[in-house]
Amino acid sequence: MSRHGGARMSSQLDARLEALNDARELADGVLPEDVLEEVLQLLERATSRRSLSADHTVVGFFGATGSGKSSLFNAVSGAEIATAAVRRPTTTEPLAGVWGADGSDPLLDWLDVRSRHHAGPVDGFADEETGLILLDLPDFDSTRAANRDIVQRMVGLVDVLVWVLDPQKYADAAVHNDYLSPLAAHGAVTLVVLNQTDRLPERDIPPVLESLKGILARDGLGTVQVIGASAVTGSGVDRVRAAIRHVVLQRQASAQRLTADVARASRQLREVSGDGDAAGVRAGSKARLADELATAANVPLVVGAVDRSYRLESARRTGWPVTRWLLKFRPDPLRRLNLRSSSPSELSRTSLPPAGAPERARTDAAVRQFADDASDGAPGPWRAAIRGAAREGRERLPDALDQAIAGTDLSAARKSWWWPLFNLVQWLALLTVLGGLGWLGVLAGLGYLQLPVPDVPRVEGWPVPTLMIAGGVVLGIFLALTGKFIGAAAARARAAGARRRLRAAVATVATELVVEPVEVEVARLRSFNAALDKAGAK
Repeated sequence: MSRHGGARMSSQLDARLEALNDARELADGVLPEDVLEEVLQLLERATSRRSLSADHTVVGFFGATGSGKSSLFNAVSGAEIATAAVRRPTTTEPLAGVWGADGSDPLLDWLDVRSRHHAGPVDGFADEETGLILLDLPDFDSTRAANRDIVQRMVGLVDVLVWVLDPQKYADAAVHNDYLSPLAAHGAVTLVVLNQTDRLPERDIPPVLESLKGILARDGLGTVQVIGASAVTGSGVDRVRAAIRHVVLQRQASAQRLTADVARASRQLREVSGDGDAAGVRAGSKARLADELATAANVPLVVGAVDRSYRLESARRTGWPVTRWLLKFRPDPLRRLNLRSSSPSELSRTSLPPAGAPERARTDAAVRQFADDASDGAPGPWRAAIRGAAREGRERLPDALDQAIAGTDLSAARKSWWWPLFNLVQWLALLTVLGGLGWLGVLAGLGYLQLPVPDVPRVEGWPVPTLMIAGGVVLGIFLALTGKFIGAAAARARAAGARRRLRAAVATVATELVVEPVEVEVARLRSFNAALDKAGAK
């Protein structure tokens, strides 16, 4: 691969690793911790591997007991490395054959491979310039747990995986279910060798290889190269060498391996997360939530109190002065609810009835319905996260709503322009009545004292004092009735304004305690899906 192609792959890998890490962080608290921990370990392995030699390719030989893995390792290496180093029938610890010693030690230290052999050049395969590390590993079906642990660790660390199978156990479910199937994304860095073909009749080799390819296809590894070989006769060994050399010379096995790891981790996250996206917060859902919370918070009661309070205050200021003083004994509905307080909203509280079971049930139902609407379409874990975010602020809602109502300007202290005018005319009408009564009283007193009584001016035959009394009374009553109708209309308008402001205050609380937390979770799911798409991009 060209230098530019390598740089492009490295850049793409950087982007995918970053996207996978973003997905992991976004899923924190939503997806299972063990899955997220596996992703974190992968990211840490990737960081460690990329900080080590990029000029070396690590090729691991994996196989079951009796597969001839070590023999094939020696045949490919061109020397009895495994036998000389291990000196026992089976491999019990990793053994490295190294071509290109410079810079290999830190990488082998990270792999925890202590047994190292600086191999000699093999024509057409490897020399000091190749930068190849071959690992002979313990049997994956070893009876020793320590050996199996080594294999499990190395499966996640090596750059290229060479699986050595034998004709008797090539279909063994253990290797396919436990190792090959989970590595379906790693086809570019996987090689399968059917060893010990010398034990098969020549005519049986092609059918066995085809059978193995069919099984690998079902494992998701249909594109993996399958080679028949015999460490005893040397048949196929050159093809194994050629396949390994081809991968090594590309200098991209490490990046390809990590790219496959990222793709696999992305699929795992997708599997535990599930597919789908949340419907999100819609304007209609927000409006319904605000309406339901307003009802549960007794906003209609407050609006009714604003209406009645204005009517009462109008009657006190514009009613007939003779009877309006009786209204002083009627309590102000807003004052009874402690909604005429001038205290700061964060210190004031209303005297509204505390939320009972019906109100709490209505609040819970409204929050639950809102969360259900917003999480519609989201996969299970994220739906639960969205609902949980909506429920977190539910306990704070009653107090927050009460404080919002207490801090809302209900225009309770605002006077209407027509009150002074009506009040002035009412007092003039009353003075007119009193003037007429006084005039008649003087006339009556003069007559009672047998003094001369002056003639009273008349209008259309009606005495002026009488007209003054009648006119004042009629005008006072008319103004009182007119003021009542005007006050009712103005009260409805003021109540409507109060309803709008109260609903806006309730909507603000709902947004802060319910809507915004839900929107954060919805946005988190969308970012998670986008990050997974980027991390697992083909």
